[in-house]
Amino acid sequence: MIEEKDEATGGPARAAANDQDGTAGDVAAAELPDEGVATAPEDRLAAIEAELAETKDRLLRALAETENVRRRLERERDDARKYAASAFAKDLLSPLDNLRRALDAMPESETTDPRARSLRDGVAATERELLAAFERHGLKRIDPKGERFDHNFHQAIFEAERPDVPAGTVVEVLQPGYMLHDRLLRPAMVGVAKGGAKADSNAAA
Repeated sequence: MIEEKDEATGGPARAAANDQDGTAGDVAAAELPDEGVATAPEDRLAAIEAELAETKDRLLRALAETENVRRRLERERDDARKYAASAFAKDLLSPLDNLRRALDAMPESETTDPRARSLRDGVAATERELLAAFERHGLKRIDPKGERFDHNFHQAIFEAERPDVPAGTVVEVLQPGYMLHDRLLRPAMVGVAKGGAKADSNAAA
C-alpha cells in the first residue's frame, strides 16, 4: 500500500525532515573544534614565566654584544690615535741615524777647528731637539749597551769574546732601537758578549 501524505499535519514528510535536520546538526557539531578544554592557571603562569625568561636572556645577550662592540671600537680608536704616526716616525729614524753617524765621525775631543766645532754643536743640538720631539709623542730610544740581551727588543748581529763581561751582555750597539709607546718600532742591533772568567766566577758564586 502506498502511504498517503497527510496534508494537514504533514506527518511522514515532517518526520523525514526532522530526521534530516538532526543528522545535519550532528555533523556540524562534530566539525567544530573542542573549545571546551580549559587551561589551568598554573600552566598559563608557567608558560608566561618561561617566555619572560627567554626574552630576558635574549635582551641580556644583545646588551652584552653591544657592549663588546663598543669596547672594541674604543680600543681600535685609541690604537689608531696612538700609533697613527708610526709610519711617519719610522721614516724619520734613518735621518736621525745619520745625525748620530755625523757626530761619531768627528769626536768632540778631536774637533779643534772653531768652524768644525760649531758645525758639530749644531748637529748635536738638532739631534737633541729631534729626540725631545720623539719623546713628546711617545717615541723612545733603545740604547742597551751594558744591559742584558733581550730578544724582545734587541737583535744580535755578532758575538764577541769578552772575558771580563758576563755572557749575554750587550757590549756594542750598532744601531739603536725605538719604541712607540708600548710597541716596538725597530729593534736595536747589538753585539753580545760570549762571556769569560768573570761570568764563570759569578755563576759559581
